Amino acid sequence: MPPLPPVAYDEVAKLYDQRYTAGPQGVAEILESCAASVRAARILEVGCGTGHWLSTLAGGTSLFGLDYSTGMLAGARAKCSALHLCQGEAGHLPFAPAAFDFIYCVHAIQHFNGPDNFIRQAYGLLRPGGVLAIIGMDPHLEQDSWYVYDYFPGTRQRDLERYPASTALLQLMGQAGFAGCERRSGACLQQDFAGIEVLHDPVLHKDGASQLSLLSDDEFSAGLARIRAALAGAAARGGEIIFPAHISLPALIGRKPEKAAQ
Repeated sequence: MPPLPPVAYDEVAKLYDQRYTAGPQGVAEILESCAASVRAARILEVGCGTGHWLSTLAGGTSLFGLDYSTGMLAGARAKCSALHLCQGEAGHLPFAPAAFDFIYCVHAIQHFNGPDNFIRQAYGLLRPGGVLAIIGMDPHLEQDSWYVYDYFPGTRQRDLERYPASTALLQLMGQAGFAGCERRSGACLQQDFAGIEVLHDPVLHKDGASQLSLLSDDEFSAGLARIRAALAGAAARGGEIIFPAHISLPALIGRKPEKAAQ
């Protein structure tokens, strides 16, 4: 199968923050816990987008963000002038060794060209005792119920191909040298759209989520038609249909040992 085209995040940037109106829940708490556990003074988010998660950590720390999209970075600069931002790729992180106390990415690892390379680089960029956190969807766990998968054929299978399994990522973290690697629950999106409410979901437009951005215009239109047909069918029966968006975001966390293994 040929590789999928990249998501055009420069075009998505202006509407990107709309997805945060309903969550997800628990992500900020996990990031704050990780930062507090190492009393982080210097924090790096790789794939920082519009700086939403970095802005939740502001206060008494030096915050760095890297993203490939200049449009996303422009949004981050507008949101918080205190951020240290640079344009670049996760495969080539332009920072000094042992420069950070905490490195993380949120819902971005699927866009990195080789998660193993990112994890190895993160290990080198962390000071001894520093923490790495990778937070995002894992469709391989088969825990999610999302109407996008139901009404847009192929999106679930495509996500299985795009997203690395959390078990594989934990193994890569251990191989890179991280200790105490664990999968932590608590971050999730839990929302039900009743009937026509779904048409107001910020995700439900062509650039609302990478799953939909990767569809052709015809595929996206066909999916919308299926949703409208389901709404019409429920109305004809005098009932209401529920469109679930129940998505877990496991957090994979590992710590760089204080001393190198002998």
